[in-house]
Amino acid sequence: MDCPVRHWARLAGQRLALQFGDRRWSYEQLDGEVRRWVAVLQRHGAAPGSRAALLSANRPELIFLIHALGRLHTTVVPLNVRLTRTELQPLVERVSPSLVVAEERLRPAVGEALTVESLAHEASRCTAEDPQIADPEQLDWPLAILFTSGTTGTPKGAVLTRENFRASARASAANLGGDADQRWLACLPLYHVGGLAMLLRASYYGAGLVLHSRFDAGAVIASLEGDGITHMSLVENALAQMLSTRGEKRFATALRAVLVGGGPVALSLLQRARAVSVPVLQTYGLTEATSQVATERLGAADGCTAGPPLPGVEVRIVDREGTAVTPGEVGEIEVRGPTVMRGYWADAVATAQVFRSGWLRTHDLGTVDGDGRLIVFARRSDLIVSGGENIYPAEVESTLATHAAVAEVAVVPRGDARWGQVPIAALVLRAEVDVAAELPKWCRARLAPFKVPRQWLTFQALPRNASGKVDRLAVRAMVERAFSEGAPR
Repeated sequence: MDCPVRHWARLAGQRLALQFGDRRWSYEQLDGEVRRWVAVLQRHGAAPGSRAALLSANRPELIFLIHALGRLHTTVVPLNVRLTRTELQPLVERVSPSLVVAEERLRPAVGEALTVESLAHEASRCTAEDPQIADPEQLDWPLAILFTSGTTGTPKGAVLTRENFRASARASAANLGGDADQRWLACLPLYHVGGLAMLLRASYYGAGLVLHSRFDAGAVIASLEGDGITHMSLVENALAQMLSTRGEKRFATALRAVLVGGGPVALSLLQRARAVSVPVLQTYGLTEATSQVATERLGAADGCTAGPPLPGVEVRIVDREGTAVTPGEVGEIEVRGPTVMRGYWADAVATAQVFRSGWLRTHDLGTVDGDGRLIVFARRSDLIVSGGENIYPAEVESTLATHAAVAEVAVVPRGDARWGQVPIAALVLRAEVDVAAELPKWCRARLAPFKVPRQWLTFQALPRNASGKVDRLAVRAMVERAFSEGAPR
């Protein structure tokens, strides 16, 4: 199945493939769109082995582009629409694309580029047959280059092959099923691995994809109630917004599973979701492993872990020397399996550093319990070392998130002459509380003393990156500014 859209157009052409607002495309209609876009993209230089940089928010034309480039065996390089021209320019230069395509409103961020709108106009006037690509099933070509978020350093381009995405779809199907009657709601950006993996997963299954231009809690709730959504993926912040908008009213929908990723999720939030019939499953994944690595199982989801590894994917926990540790011990999470990337684009040094004896080093910290379920404590860059003791921000944040007055929290390190680092809590409150008196007391009743934040700062909101995760580097910068402006020491 080199092109899943073409495959399902032949087998089940009238089945729903894509929905965007009131517009719908069957697999037969989507295949027709893709064939027209293939002809247009060939005229502009797309060819097997080349690369195409795409700068676009979620829209149907972006899906036509991705499938058409896949049919041409041209590697897709989706770019984050929230980046500045200064940030985007080196990424584009690094991949040396044969063409750059951007929405008209975003073209100034990349300079000279074809526009999505002009290509759509060309495609609407075009009729063409598919190109003949020799032995497509023999080629495990790079389907996408996805740049990491860069919150811990210079972004690196993870090279993900067609087989990586197919393996990811198979692994997810082994957990959640891969039937064609599934309908996935896509409100994650398609330029992130979670969104792109969802798009391709649905097409491999012959399932329907309901595309939203962005996350909007009200629009998501309406879609859940009116579009027959069976599956979706969210980050923690989006789930919290959806639940707050909905209130206490239960969800009476066709939902079978809601995957929640982006880092350890507060247990209290997962419990709130289940109380209103949202079947949430905590997950752990990363770009370099084509999204999901571990996911809770529907029959055994308690929100206390990220679940066991998906079928076909291996996870181990190792110490600093790379030796596997016993269940219950904390160490670095390593991953192995067919979903793991080929390497980083044009960066042999970074590729060599991230692999160890065939295992992908995630630099994230966690453990595996006696049932083989993964518990994630922190991204390696988030770890706070205070007086020789390791403090995992996620653990402290999870404790604070259970306090009724706390709406959002991020715990970050700050340098300290005596302890090396100390934890600082950045808070968004939903109710008045004596922060200095009540919250330390709350933590001391639940955490070891060295884990209790030393200072407490309140803000109107916490900065987040494009995928909705709290941007910890930005939070640390906010905290440092607050101290420089006279916050208590």
